[in-house]
Amino acid sequence: MQASDPAVGGLRPIVFVSIPSPSSGGVEIGPLNLRLYGVMIALGVLAAVWLAQRQWRSRGGDPEDITVIALWAVPAGLIGARLYHVITDWSRLYADSPQDIVKIWQGGLGIPGGIALGALVGAVVAHRRGLDWRTIADCVAPALPLAQAIGRLGNYFNQELYGRPTDLPWGLEIDSENRPVEYLDQETFHPTFLYEGLWNIGVMFILLWIDRRHRLKPGRLFGAYLGLYFVGRLWVESIRIDTATEILGLRVNIWLSLVMIVVSLIWVFWGGSPVAGEAPAVVAGDAAPDTTPARRAVDADASDAELDGTETAAGGDETAAGSDGTAASPAPGSDETAAGSDETAASPTAGSDETAAPDP
Repeated sequence: MQASDPAVGGLRPIVFVSIPSPSSGGVEIGPLNLRLYGVMIALGVLAAVWLAQRQWRSRGGDPEDITVIALWAVPAGLIGARLYHVITDWSRLYADSPQDIVKIWQGGLGIPGGIALGALVGAVVAHRRGLDWRTIADCVAPALPLAQAIGRLGNYFNQELYGRPTDLPWGLEIDSENRPVEYLDQETFHPTFLYEGLWNIGVMFILLWIDRRHRLKPGRLFGAYLGLYFVGRLWVESIRIDTATEILGLRVNIWLSLVMIVVSLIWVFWGGSPVAGEAPAVVAGDAAPDTTPARRAVDADASDAELDGTETAAGGDETAAGSDGTAASPAPGSDETAAGSDETAASPTAGSDETAAPDP
């Protein structure tokens, strides 16, 4: 609780409760200085891999597939996140100091870039392993917001990405050296990284609920993740005060969020309802069995030809057996058997339409 601030003079509103800032952004272990920003990102990755493996196993997949994909997609995601940050803040931060590009431990990862490049590389690896990348993406969908929620805690240790000043009980204390010049007389700010982290936890639970109650067509759950994430990012960006690149007076991430919300709606609802019903998801990348009427007609013709060949061979055996002049009589019920075989060949397998994998 604080009643006054001698540094700026005068009385300030009493703050009964606030979130203190950490005294340091790292932990020293012997000669090593372990940056907690990086630790949070690493913990987020491990948690995401665990949840994605769990989702993949529930679809009959091998959890090792997720491990292999993560070995490629995670580094790609980190590179994409850094590139997005550098590109969108080039003129402000890196034009005069390009050597700072590699200082990733100081912060500066753009989640949109990480999603884009990580998803692209992950889809390529899944395809090369003969897996349906859409089903893999659906398994990863609830894991990504979990990773983001944990990773956002790294912003807390760096005292960055906070919002406007506030006197709310959960206001975040920011050291004076980490405040913008125009807010030096303020001490507590909206913890926007915490807002985004809590939003992401909610997104994770919503996606898990959708996946269990309403199994969507392959790839649609990932589209839902994009929409839900960027809805949250939109309102969080609106209260952040850190300097950012703007287009027409709006932060670039606000524009991106608006675009991605529209993209996600098209992704999820393109071609009608996204719900797949009770049909099981296709785990491997192989095509579903063809059960169209044309295919069934071809199968029926093939069965008829095989039946005719069988009857001809049987007739030859009967002729040989009756070479003493007595004509061999047809087996009783042979016409009924042939007719029954035709009906069996022409009829589709029961439930084949129901078990066919849904169209994406």
